[in-house]
Parts: sequence; C-alpha cells; structure tokens
Amino acid sequence: MTDKHFVYFADPMCSWCYGFSPVISTLAKQFAGRLPVRLVMGGLRAGNTQAMRPQDREYIRGAWTRVGEASGQPFDFAFFDRDTFVYDTEPACRAVVTMRRLAPDKALHFMAAIQRAFYGNNEDITKTEVLAAIAERETVIDAAAFTAEFMMPETRSETFRDFLIAQQAGVQGFPFLVVGNEQDGFAQVTNGFRLIDGLPEAIEVWLKRTESEAHAQT
Repeated sequence: MTDKHFVYFADPMCSWCYGFSPVISTLAKQFAGRLPVRLVMGGLRAGNTQAMRPQDREYIRGAWTRVGEASGQPFDFAFFDRDTFVYDTEPACRAVVTMRRLAPDKALHFMAAIQRAFYGNNEDITKTEVLAAIAERETVIDAAAFTAEFMMPETRSETFRDFLIAQQAGVQGFPFLVVGNEQDGFAQVTNGFRLIDGLPEAIEVWLKRTESEAHAQT
C-alpha cells in the first residue's frame, strides 16, 4: 500500500488486543477513507499443542482481570472450568486471514466478533465450525464457503506469512499499531494497550505535519 494507512499487528486470542478492540474500531471509523487499516496477524501462541497447566490458568486469569479493569471489556471466567483447553491461536488468526481474503472490508469487524465470542461468551474459537458459525452470523459469508477458504493451503500460507512479517518487523507484543507507508516510513501509534484518549488528536497532528512536509518538498 503506497497511500498512508494503519498497520495493526494483533492476535485475536491476545487479551490486550481484545481490550484494544474498541479503540482500533473507533480509529478505523474516524479515519475511514484517509487511513485504511491493514491487519497483520501475530501468531501469539500459534501451533501450541500443550493443554493449559495450572500455572497457565493462573497467568491468563490474572491477565484477563487486568485487561477487564483497564478496558471495561467483559470476560466470561467460566473459560477456566475447561480441563483440556489447548491455547492455540493459529486457527483464530487464520480465520481473520480467511475473512481478509473473502471480504477485506469485514476483517476488522470479524476479528472483534471472534474476540467477543471467546472472551465474553466462552466460545471455543480454536474450532473451525465455531469460527465458521461466527462468520455466518456476523457477515454475509456462508459457513461452508468460509470453511472451504479457511482450509485452503493458500490461506494457511498467508497466515504464516503474517507471522513472519510481524517477526521481521520486530514486533514483540500485541497490540502494536503504526501509521504511514512503505515509501515514507511509519510512526508508532501504540506499543501495547492504551485507551482512545488523545489518540485521534495525535494522529490528526501527525497527518497535518506529514502533509505540510510533503507540500514543502514539491
């Protein structure tokens, strides 16, 4: 993308990204037409095969509590009643990539929907059928069509390409949001969770400054 845009590095099963979901949604709406959002999936625990251990539950429960307090987002702590849950974030990441391939303009909305399903409703978004059902109820995408695209080797490859992009960019935590373009470079908006307060204003200032600099060079 040569025009200025947001690049949002996130993982649907990152609780701080769930906390940040209303913020990125607000920014996407406020800057629609000026700064489109490019989503890059992070692969927080992609390919994990180990069921949660007691110490994992304690760590995740603590994180969810902190995110809820900081963001006001709801959590269903019945999740921790699961005995053998494997916290593999690859399917959820691939689901977002699937939606990005099928309906790019719905990808951010869909990611927010699967986050709500997981954190707020205790739905198992590591399961393909659950992800497909969410796609069907949240968008016009038929569950069977979504599943077919989800299972394509090209979709899996694109998902792992996202993980590589995040790694090569040096992103070590999520959410991570930058704005700019390849030609002129990117400015960091946030490295980690933050509230919306002051963000739109700071981005507006940045936009005006970069526009003035561009005019001065012509």
